[in-house]
Amino acid sequence: MNTAIGKYVPSNTVLHRIDARIKLIALILGMVSVFLNYGVKNGTGTELYMNLVIEGVLFLLLSVLFLVGKVRFLQLFRQLSALWSMVLFLLLINFFFPGNVSGEVAFHLGSNHPVYYFTLFNLLYVFIRLLLFLMMTDLFTTTTKPMEMTGALEWLFTPLKLLHVPVHKFAMALSLALRFIPTLIDEANRIMKAQASRGVDYRQGSFKDKIRSLTSLIIPLFMASFLTSGELADAMEARGYDPDSRRTRYRVYRWGTKDTVALALLLLFLAAMVTEAVLHYDLFVAFNVPVPILRGSVA
Repeated sequence: MNTAIGKYVPSNTVLHRIDARIKLIALILGMVSVFLNYGVKNGTGTELYMNLVIEGVLFLLLSVLFLVGKVRFLQLFRQLSALWSMVLFLLLINFFFPGNVSGEVAFHLGSNHPVYYFTLFNLLYVFIRLLLFLMMTDLFTTTTKPMEMTGALEWLFTPLKLLHVPVHKFAMALSLALRFIPTLIDEANRIMKAQASRGVDYRQGSFKDKIRSLTSLIIPLFMASFLTSGELADAMEARGYDPDSRRTRYRVYRWGTKDTVALALLLLFLAAMVTEAVLHYDLFVAFNVPVPILRGSVA
């Protein structure tokens, strides 16, 4: 109920005025940079420290962009509630099924389940990756209009037209799906409140009772979804929308100086990330920063 991904927030910031194609490229490059490996596996845990430092820099950069784009951190923290269950699940898996992990033991869970420092750092590493991924997605959807997003997606998939792929239909369907995520969430919240006023309790009772109570939510939500999609189709048809005809645009977005500067900074950023990931330049040695040795490995 607390997620806000896909909901555009109108404003007049620099991020809102940048071309949607630049923001889409930035989203893709940011995801690539998050999943690169910036350290050398030498058995001392240096690779984990390097990855954490790089991702910490990415977090600071995204935090500055949040402030520039006037994106509220509160909505991001609300979305993190969905990640805590995943983190807890990963933590339990690492506790009871550590695999071939070796190194220094942080503590013991019971008498037969050692928990290694290497495991805890890996868990933190995965959580930060998910957090950065969520921040990038939230920043893109909050500062980009749905129609601008459609145009950016269609521009990105333009080479697929050579293979006779209906790029416009695909981009429009994806954009509408992103657009109606918050709408469906609001509808689900409204249905839950209406059912709760009629005595339906989603929190109490056995697991079987909770599954049965969810039926009173899922069926009306599906009906509301089909009704909303039908109204949208009628509205688009009444306005003369034809997916097979040649498309024209009411507002043509032209490439400006700010877009060139943003693209140059993006390419410079990607070059720096790829260089670090390929050469594995040790920042701790360069700045003479001592780090504790984290003995551990995963076979």
